Amino acid sequence: MSKSSKSSRVLSFKNKQNASEIHTVARGLDVLRNPLLNKGIAFTLQERESLGLTGLLPSGVATLDEQVARVYQQYVAQPSNIAKNIFMTALHDRNEVLFYKLFTTHVKEMMPIVYDPVIGEAIQQYSHDYRRPRGICLSIDNPEKIEESFKNLGLSADDVDLIVATDAEEILGIGDWGVGGIDIAIGKLAVYTAVAGIHPSRVIPVMLDVGTDNETLLNDPLYMGYRHSRVQGERYDAFIASYVKCVKKLFPKALLHWEDFGPGNGRRILLKYREQFATFNDDMQGTGAIALAGMMNALKVAKTTLRDAKVVIFGAGTAGVGIADQIRDAMVRDGLKHDKAMQQIWLIDKQGLLTKAMDNLRDYQEPYAREMNEIKSWSKTGTNGKITLADVVKNVKPTILIGTSTTPHTFTQEIVKEMASHCDRPIIFPLSNPTALIEANPADIIEWTKGKALVATGAPFPDVEYNGVTYTIGQANNALLYPGLGLGTIVSQARVISDEMFFAAALAVANSANLNRVGAALLPSIDSLRSVSASVAVNVVKTAQEQGIAEASLTDIVQQVHEAMWVPDYPVIKN
Repeated sequence: MSKSSKSSRVLSFKNKQNASEIHTVARGLDVLRNPLLNKGIAFTLQERESLGLTGLLPSGVATLDEQVARVYQQYVAQPSNIAKNIFMTALHDRNEVLFYKLFTTHVKEMMPIVYDPVIGEAIQQYSHDYRRPRGICLSIDNPEKIEESFKNLGLSADDVDLIVATDAEEILGIGDWGVGGIDIAIGKLAVYTAVAGIHPSRVIPVMLDVGTDNETLLNDPLYMGYRHSRVQGERYDAFIASYVKCVKKLFPKALLHWEDFGPGNGRRILLKYREQFATFNDDMQGTGAIALAGMMNALKVAKTTLRDAKVVIFGAGTAGVGIADQIRDAMVRDGLKHDKAMQQIWLIDKQGLLTKAMDNLRDYQEPYAREMNEIKSWSKTGTNGKITLADVVKNVKPTILIGTSTTPHTFTQEIVKEMASHCDRPIIFPLSNPTALIEANPADIIEWTKGKALVATGAPFPDVEYNGVTYTIGQANNALLYPGLGLGTIVSQARVISDEMFFAAALAVANSANLNRVGAALLPSIDSLRSVSASVAVNVVKTAQEQGIAEASLTDIVQQVHEAMWVPDYPVIKN
């Protein structure tokens, strides 16, 4: 990295709330080409003179708000959602402050474009639409190049707060998309910055390219990743270990976030490292915590307790088991013994209800498998001994039904009505996304239960009008939780991220929702992401401090959290 670009990346972490100062030796076109320096026509006449920009820009000088108005018009004019995603990516690459100012101004509208679900389409087109590199791409063929790759960023040990890494095995609802998965890390970090104020210069997206099992990619002449089936086993583990060793050596204070790993690798990696340093897996822990937040509010409305709940989870992969773990731990906090809590949770996967008789269960599924003598007297409709979702609902009579199956239309009218027949206020969360993969449409669930069901979804849905009541469908969007969790971890300098910190985050999200009217959303609106993230961070910092795992000096937690939240505004650029 050149001296000028390295200098332009050095920003003061302490001054992120107000306009930061950047000292740079870059001049002329080098300033305009650096997205962290570029202000476009917002450069003042004095700045243009001192930075060698005279004649390189139109003569007019605009404010940031005027620029936002202009680029929003350009955004709206894009012909499709993927075109809007491409437009936002180009803006991100050109002018970071303007990108984040636009994003935060229209966060509810743009969240599905910048991140889920449209980013899934961008990932699928990555090798064809590639324009400009961002982040670090590491290949399992060259593990000896890991340290060199990070050093090429020109960053010191104190310059990085957060690293999001993926191996792209299980991207959203689209599966394995190889090197295109770097976009999921980039998008995740964009959300961190927009809603929690993690400074954009202090984050690194990482693609851990271990190959792909996607034949479409392997046969695509334009595919840019490692052209080999996915590497697993000892070689994979050694590559991950080399990555972890390197980043903790170079950036010892950085929080490590794991994203969209396959269920086997993701859980194993987390369990290996979570007691060693601050790290978490959003697909497992974040999804579980945000589902728990919605559930806590549903239980308030239903006037019942978690210790009395019977929970059926359809989809026993990373997300489903992560949710089960969070519910189990919350039940224990609510007074149940661990074994009793386990007995009140039923998991169903593609092979049916998980049972001890199955020999193909993953290690993290096994604790939730049911004894065969428990179900021998059940009435069953499945073939070849399979115990279906309908069988479980009929025999268990659950009070809570959660879907993480990515199998659409599986919460049928029959199943939902059966649940409502034995439960006054059934809690039904079809959480699979994108929208096309949801287990049931919330409007149908409300109609089938005559308005009794308490519903939250994983994808955004419009309000439902039924029998004179407006039901606002809360979205169990992880963006309500993980940015604040990350911010709180960074502010507190927590040595690890404890289960109690996740619970504190879930509680903060739940308390941010307004339940004061019939049909109110069970989770806060995406419009309030910034304030929710601050509340989550404060709760997380307090919990880390109470547990004695915070290493920062914490004198005024609320003030320190807000001071740490970067606001998109142009910095003062000095020679």
